[in-house]
Amino acid sequence: MDFAFSEEQDMLRASAREWLADRYPTDRVAELADSDAGWDPAVWQELTRLGWLDPELELLEHAVLAEEAGYALLPAPWLTSVALAQPALGGPPARPATLAWADDAASTLRDAATSVACRADDDVDGWRLTGVKRAVPDGAAADEAVVLARTPDRVALFRVDLVAHRETVHPLSTMDRTRRTAELRLDGTPAEPVETATGTAAVLTAVRRRAAALLACEAVGVTQRALDLAVDYAKTRTQFDRPIGAYQGVSHRLSNVYAALQLARSLAYRAAWCVAADDPAADEATATASIAAARAAVGGCEDAIQSMGGIGFTWDHPLH
Repeated sequence: MDFAFSEEQDMLRASAREWLADRYPTDRVAELADSDAGWDPAVWQELTRLGWLDPELELLEHAVLAEEAGYALLPAPWLTSVALAQPALGGPPARPATLAWADDAASTLRDAATSVACRADDDVDGWRLTGVKRAVPDGAAADEAVVLARTPDRVALFRVDLVAHRETVHPLSTMDRTRRTAELRLDGTPAEPVETATGTAAVLTAVRRRAAALLACEAVGVTQRALDLAVDYAKTRTQFDRPIGAYQGVSHRLSNVYAALQLARSLAYRAAWCVAADDPAADEATATASIAAARAAVGGCEDAIQSMGGIGFTWDHPLH
């Protein structure tokens, strides 16, 4: 595949990185991660003005933005909205949105296409949902959720206004406080059916592929940021009157991160292209990209910590 970014995509990347660097320096991200909300809701209007939610954006443009969002650790439900909710809604949501699929009968999107525990009842005043949806990404930050529920004859999609029914949202304790999860405890909660032209199963396939590709691109951004921090440190930190980057124990480690990053980036953008083009290799492409990008991100962060003198500095899990 002969792939290169267009001039418009390069400009989009540059403007996104500049805005994110100004809006979200590291201290600000840490401050928001420790806050009650986990993000600044006012940023949603800024993202709208910047064009991050324009319906004209294609998946490859979203891939570029996802990488930059990962580089800055953007604490906002943008990725959840465009990766999970947008395919179900048929376009970018006007408000922060998420997708709720996991429950006692379905742990994956593949499961949810045919069986979920959440029930949808057609009452005299409209549809009502009953059941518990677990581990909903950005559930507490979202203003609305697309919920999978079973009607008497099929699994269908329903839109729930979480602002009007905030009592249904129960935040969970999460390791990554920039992307928190919540339970939706629905008990006769009013909902609006989401009509789809292709059917629920096709929508969930699109969600799974799109989310995998964009999460891989986000992980590439995380890896790039970890590498940049470590390389800058290796150039300036001296030991025995030499930069530590001159020592093989540091330079070889960071070279390995660079190699893993380049492989992950090529696989991630290949996956985004395959999904955008509806290529027959889309499932294989998203699977390989997910594995390579996740390994690069976690390994890159661990190696950066080691290179910056963090030998022996660990918490309970590598993802910390």
